Amino acid sequence: MKRILLLRHAQSSHENDGGGDFARRLTPRGEGAAPLMGRHMAAAGRIPERVVVSAARRARDTVEGLWRDWPTRPPTLVEGELYGAAPGELMSRLRGLPDGEASVLLVGHNPAIQQTALDLAGSGDGEAYAAMRAKFPTAALAVLDAEVERWTNLGPGCAKLTAFVRPRDLEGG
Repeated sequence: MKRILLLRHAQSSHENDGGGDFARRLTPRGEGAAPLMGRHMAAAGRIPERVVVSAARRARDTVEGLWRDWPTRPPTLVEGELYGAAPGELMSRLRGLPDGEASVLLVGHNPAIQQTALDLAGSGDGEAYAAMRAKFPTAALAVLDAEVERWTNLGPGCAKLTAFVRPRDLEGG
């Protein structure tokens, strides 16, 4: 089985300090939501074996916030190609992961994160699916389990949506 954790970056400011969209920082709300989600992930046993994150500042800052209460930091790849990637490109990236790793956290941007989660989910929690389809807010996490041995076998509808967690669902969110 492979576990896919898809996280939209935490809320970011629309001010960019002259660095354009790529350099936008987290808002105070985003700075609080990232560690809140990180604590949830740790408590729920959802710390991945690998993290793949967009190179955009808001995505990298989100990962830094997640790590605050994790016992260890998993190997992390910062990838410029994830910024502005389409859902198909995210799926291709997931298919290229090493088969020896059973879980990954991919941190990126909407609409690609949301659509990738919807595409992968072939079964699972119907309420969570409806909520995820309606809106995938900042710092929200989709947890999908795919009964495949190899990452290359991932495809539309192959995974079970086991959870969709928004910061507002958590205490303090």
